[in-house]
Amino acid sequence: MEEFVRIGDRFPEMEVLTTQGTFRLPEHFRGRWFVLFSHPGDFTPVCTSEFLSFERHINEFRRMNTELIGLSVDEVYAHLKWLEWIQQKFGIPITFPVIADPLGRVASRLGMLPREGTATVRSVFVVDEAGTVRLILNYPAEVGRNIPEIVRAVRALRLATSLHVSTPANWPQNEIIGAQIFLPPPRTGEEIRERYEQMKKGEIQCFDWWMCVAQAQDEKKAPPTKRTDAASTSP
Repeated sequence: MEEFVRIGDRFPEMEVLTTQGTFRLPEHFRGRWFVLFSHPGDFTPVCTSEFLSFERHINEFRRMNTELIGLSVDEVYAHLKWLEWIQQKFGIPITFPVIADPLGRVASRLGMLPREGTATVRSVFVVDEAGTVRLILNYPAEVGRNIPEIVRAVRALRLATSLHVSTPANWPQNEIIGAQIFLPPPRTGEEIRERYEQMKKGEIQCFDWWMCVAQAQDEKKAPPTKRTDAASTSP
């Protein structure tokens, strides 16, 4: 039995038919990140609302060098007619490609199918410029996705990758450190001693040696966060 794709795997090479022609993935997006998302079916209310939201946020993705590509088990002509209907009804053209996977081969390979049924669930795969899967989300058919959260996740992943840091819950609006990010914790005794020295000199802001924060480079214009007593006091 073929194993599903997991975070950290290279996205499997495949040729796909889309509303914009035949692509070879992940090669088609070489040098760019991409978000592949599946939807249960064309001409359905929740999927229509998601496509409109993805399109409304597409410039946010593209500013992060990230492209969108949809997928369902519908035929390509159904995709094209549905996208035409969306533009006629809402005045918004869908500019990203949509994969037609009527035999479910791509969906099966990526684990997008539910235990029962042949329509894909609402999966999301975020793939980086090297073709590595960085994030996987799965929603049931009855729950529409929060598209700004996917934008946020891509932004956080790109920041974490470029700076070798991690982001807190609800970043960049964390309740404790706001738009700041966490520095990697020390891994050796020597690094811990160096961290204590940095804390004593006030060079870095820490809650403890293993929980230190810094300002994210792309958040320089964000309002400064308040330092709690725990974060501003050296041990």
